[in-house]
Amino acid sequence: MELLYKSTRSADKTVTASYAILKGLAEDGGLYVPTAFPELDVPMEKLAGMSYQEVAYEVMKLFLTDFTEEELKSCINSAYDEKFDTEVIAPLAYADGAYYLELYHGRTIAFKDMALSILPYLMTTSARKNHVKNEIVILTATSGDTGKAALTGFADVEGTKIIVFYPKDGVSPVQEKQMVTQKGDNTFVVGIRGNFDDAQTGVKKMFGCADLNAALDAHGYQFSSANSINIGRLVPQVVYYVYAYAALVHNEQIKNGEPINVTVPTGNFGNILAAYYAKKLGVPIAKLICASNKNKVLFDFFTTGEYNRNRDFYVTSSPSMDILISSNLERLIYQISGQDAGKDAELMKSLNETGTYTITDDMKKELADFYGGYATEEETAQAIHDLFAKTGYVIDTHTAVAAAIYKKYVAETGDMTKTVIASTASPFKFSRSVMTAIKGDVSQYSEFELVDQLAAISGVSEPAAVTEIRTAPVRHTTVCEKNEMEAVVKKFLGIQ
Repeated sequence: MELLYKSTRSADKTVTASYAILKGLAEDGGLYVPTAFPELDVPMEKLAGMSYQEVAYEVMKLFLTDFTEEELKSCINSAYDEKFDTEVIAPLAYADGAYYLELYHGRTIAFKDMALSILPYLMTTSARKNHVKNEIVILTATSGDTGKAALTGFADVEGTKIIVFYPKDGVSPVQEKQMVTQKGDNTFVVGIRGNFDDAQTGVKKMFGCADLNAALDAHGYQFSSANSINIGRLVPQVVYYVYAYAALVHNEQIKNGEPINVTVPTGNFGNILAAYYAKKLGVPIAKLICASNKNKVLFDFFTTGEYNRNRDFYVTSSPSMDILISSNLERLIYQISGQDAGKDAELMKSLNETGTYTITDDMKKELADFYGGYATEEETAQAIHDLFAKTGYVIDTHTAVAAAIYKKYVAETGDMTKTVIASTASPFKFSRSVMTAIKGDVSQYSEFELVDQLAAISGVSEPAAVTEIRTAPVRHTTVCEKNEMEAVVKKFLGIQ
């Protein structure tokens, strides 16, 4: 049965999965969502015996119904190969009462690789299916990890260009070095003087600018997105929650049908939304624990029902979560409103104009499966320190936010349901913050000296992604003001 997609802000038009992937963002500014949720049609006992690639096919075929079996399997097998440094792609590690789903074994050592390794293949396949003649320009804002993963995925992919904007002073040194050393004649990286929300707002504005899009078309280009607003990013993320449950069953750590909780560190809400979609597929997920850092706009939303971005913005040790406008939350808002596109559009208009909106009591009741928590910088560092002291297992700053919230949740509720924590980045990506948490003051050491120390204490080899940037030359030096983003794009594409 064909599954179609529609915008969260208007119900009058449906499109295929491949069209939604190509567009990225709907023409009315909404996000594409499936018209209905499919259900897993393979028993969990069978999924438990499958490889990651096989599970990926069984999940993605339900959402991407206009892809043939051959097309989809080709995309999957091209994405999940030796680019990952572990054969199982997403291993589970048990430490101090929780299962850490390690999503950082791809080329850029962050969870974004799980989706951005396959998106270029989905995108180019979608372009062929829709007879696209224009060159696709991937336009992306990043808080640190999406940018590098997207650049790596799309570098030198025929028929594409990729432009990444990042907050100049809002990412870790390793994250920045990964991006500005990126190879590929079709890649362009720009630091903006502002924060991630400024970058994301600028990108969305360009997507919605009719004059700019007409100019692009006249020059043989069209925009698409590699952010998690693109359904082609979100669907591959659903896979690893299904795989994690199947792996726990396979390893006899849970019984088939036994509920689990999932804890996810989040800023833009895409990663935990993927867990929610997995639950909709039929995976027995009980509680979805949404972990925020000091930028706790999501915690406040789940606590009060009000979303309010009118607040101070903090630069933290978990920069990929330093976000006040959580774009993917719109997909959840649409769902809990009873798929009321008019209501969603009204709330998003309020957010755009006033910086805030409040959901109804009935909508708030639909959030019963979610629990929101937040961790301070001190609590985040303590979580890294304590887990290492107790078990020798090292986690990064984002995963530490989730670990801290998981402990708070258990203490508050007494719920001992077995829990999967999404481990979203390698600790080597944030070696200074991680080593400070473990050892105290390390200001006398360079970034790469700390990488060496981290490898020594953890017993884990330095990832190739870090080794590569030790001596890599800087190739991207463009920096602009947030109101200059469109001009920078035009210059790169040769549009006057």
